[in-house]
Amino acid sequence: MWLWVAVTKRVTVFTIAPTRGAEVAKGMLGRAARKVVISDRFKSYAWIKRRQFCWAHLRRDFQAMIDRGGEAGEVGQRLLEHSDALFGWWHRVRDGTLGRSSFQTYVALMRPFMREDLQRGAACGCPKTAATCRELLAGETHLWTFVRVEGVEPTNNGAERALRHGVIYRKLSGGTASESGSRFVERMLSVVATCRQQDINVLDYLTRCYQASLDDQPAPSLLPSASATQAA
Repeated sequence: MWLWVAVTKRVTVFTIAPTRGAEVAKGMLGRAARKVVISDRFKSYAWIKRRQFCWAHLRRDFQAMIDRGGEAGEVGQRLLEHSDALFGWWHRVRDGTLGRSSFQTYVALMRPFMREDLQRGAACGCPKTAATCRELLAGETHLWTFVRVEGVEPTNNGAERALRHGVIYRKLSGGTASESGSRFVERMLSVVATCRQQDINVLDYLTRCYQASLDDQPAPSLLPSASATQAA
């Protein structure tokens, strides 16, 4: 079984599924064309048109190239230096010391050099480095979505942090052994994470849910108010 999580600013949803296939991702995320999804480069997300590759994963890939040494190491070093510059600018954007338009200009100037280094890596003699660089060249537009679209982060660290709680729970509890157990755990993890995001007391919310069940009423919604009516 696989533990999935989708995190937005107001809601977190967990799913326990027997596969890591694209259908699970589609079921969680829906197919709305305007959404932007921040993810790693796993093939289950290849259907998403507006996507941001996670730069934290990229930095680990660049370090792996460096560790291989030789020409691959040189390429990895160059790519990591580009990443260092990118995050330096991004942190300044977030703390208000660099305007977004200036950030976009800096990135536009850097992109050709990044592309050249990826092309060099794609042609190098190290199969793993070459494969990674070819993959990034093929999906190059997904490297820069966060530069174009305000509000998009360059990493999926938020999802990684949310997932850690579920992983720890699974290790401590031994996991689930039934369909109903999996549904219970994914829903409880979703409720706890979402209540924390919205500063709602978890016990109070669950008490209201139980009272609603006794009264044969719908459970109180945790969806943002703008979409709660549509969801109902």
